[in-house]
Amino acid sequence: MKPELNKYVLIFLLSSIGLIVFPHIYHIPLAIFSFFFLLLGWRFVGIWRPNWLPNKLALFLLMLCGLLLLYSQHQGIFGRDAGTRLFVTALGLKLMEIKAERDLYLITYLAFIVAASQFLYQQSLLMAAYILFVCCVLLATLVSINSRKPQTIAALKSAAAIIAQAIPMAIVLFMLFPRVEAPRWMLFKDEQQNKTGLSDSMEPGSISDLGMSEELVFRAKFSGAIPPPAQRYWRGPVLAHTDGKRWTRAISRMRQELLDKPKYTGIPYQYTLLMEPQSKNWVFALDLPIEFPGNLNRNRNYQLTSSENPDKRSEYKITSYPNYNTGYITKTEYSDATQLPAEPSARIKQLVTQLHGFDSGPDDFIKQILNHFRKEDFHYTLTPPLMEVNPIETFLFETRYGFCSHYAAAFVYLMRVAGAPARVVTGFQGGELNKVGGFLEIKQADAHAWAEVWLENKGWVRVDPTAAVAPERIERGLDVEQLVAGGAIRFAPVGSNAQAAFEWLKQARQLWSNIDYNWQRWVINYNSANQGKFLSSLGINDIRTMVYWLIVILGLITAVLSWLLLYQKQKTVDKVLRVYNRFGRKLAKRGLTRGMGEGESDFAERAKLKLPEHANAIDDITEIFIKLRYRSASSQEDLKQLQKRVAKFKV
Repeated sequence: MKPELNKYVLIFLLSSIGLIVFPHIYHIPLAIFSFFFLLLGWRFVGIWRPNWLPNKLALFLLMLCGLLLLYSQHQGIFGRDAGTRLFVTALGLKLMEIKAERDLYLITYLAFIVAASQFLYQQSLLMAAYILFVCCVLLATLVSINSRKPQTIAALKSAAAIIAQAIPMAIVLFMLFPRVEAPRWMLFKDEQQNKTGLSDSMEPGSISDLGMSEELVFRAKFSGAIPPPAQRYWRGPVLAHTDGKRWTRAISRMRQELLDKPKYTGIPYQYTLLMEPQSKNWVFALDLPIEFPGNLNRNRNYQLTSSENPDKRSEYKITSYPNYNTGYITKTEYSDATQLPAEPSARIKQLVTQLHGFDSGPDDFIKQILNHFRKEDFHYTLTPPLMEVNPIETFLFETRYGFCSHYAAAFVYLMRVAGAPARVVTGFQGGELNKVGGFLEIKQADAHAWAEVWLENKGWVRVDPTAAVAPERIERGLDVEQLVAGGAIRFAPVGSNAQAAFEWLKQARQLWSNIDYNWQRWVINYNSANQGKFLSSLGINDIRTMVYWLIVILGLITAVLSWLLLYQKQKTVDKVLRVYNRFGRKLAKRGLTRGMGEGESDFAERAKLKLPEHANAIDDITEIFIKLRYRSASSQEDLKQLQKRVAKFKV
């Protein structure tokens, strides 16, 4: 390999490797990330200052530094994070010992592995396009290594052509080749990478921590009408036990078959739920689910849970009814739903008495509490004050600023003091409608807490005290941009120009969200089960038929690509011959005619003997022609040079 070739190829290679590793800034510790780019920058300097590169001793010390960094940041031997950090560190160290062309190949192949590791963290369409781009740059590096006179644009064009030819085959293999699911014991989990979201417990203000998060939780696409915002309650954990501050799920041995079966009325909603990866196996169905896949279970509190790995994106078809009657209440349920941590204080009893909780039925008491929240100076806010001691009393009698969890906890507590069974339900409420794709997007900011009260002849009835204070939260959803510095919800008018710009940006975001939704659903979530359904729709029900389809389709693609490549090559060859024959006709004017079977090089030598003043021009034309005619590493630029040289040739 020539020195000038080394310089060009190294710049190309190091630039592409920097592009590959850069997105890992979100996935690996800053120390390891900085260590890699320190080595990369050092290697860049070494292109122009080779004597600055480390010797064997320095390389050994750098290797020890890399091992110490890996050890200090380690999270086990196996797993996604451990493997990624090892490959990134190894790639950086390998850059410091490039000595031969073989090292360039090894680094390029290692870079492909690091590029593929990005999909272990993110599978979005943008990341796929980015990885496709950097892989094109890596292929261009390989093209440059094998070119006599490498050029950036020509190398990128060649790499893009290779990828374009491979894409049809990749699509066919993706759709038809059997998809093998990794067994559960091979799923190495990175415990340190905890996913934020709803918890199986609730404390004052705990859900408000999610109120500013735009992280997507799931999408719901309805086959018919979409429920209005006031009915979009996505059921999660039910919390019945409290110590006065913290609410948790009740621990009881009640069997599922002892529960009364709910009775449903009204028009059902049928929808497809696309759950994003999460740490819990909860599936947030629209309240109340009746039909769901066999891999889902409904517990005694009517919450759906999955038996599959929650770290994977999953899709479920569910049917829910907005109107239902859950039937009678068992003794265990009644005990759980009336539990109090201690004897209520005098202030609490006085408030319940004032609201006629002791001398009226539960229905009337519910109305009294909601009117109390509505008429008194209560406020809905994402930034409530701290309430470390007696949070319910502090909220009811002192601060009166709270999030949904404060209102739900206070409401349930007051109902229990009056002797009515009540409990807290957590989940999500609302969801933004994507008008382009016709589906709902539910984010962490939609996390919500409401209450359920058991009423005679009605069963468990949903009551949302937040709606009494901030009905906009239920009807329009929570918009964090509408929160002022004081923390209270306000809806200020917006100018026409600003409103138009906002609507345009919103439509653009929804368009992209729709594209991403279909990418996630049809590509990322194309597992063995979905592949089986797709192939069955084509009449492919066994391996033999699948293999036949693969052979036939891949054969057709190969035939078409071969014909296109050969046809293009033939067109190029014909044009090259026409230009070279024009050169031959010019030499014929001086009595130089190419003999039968005489090679181009021999003919050039004979021409130079007769026309020594044109020796350089004859050599250049002959060399370019031979490259275009017989070598694969030729380009359209070479053909242009040949045309230019022949046109200037005068005898």
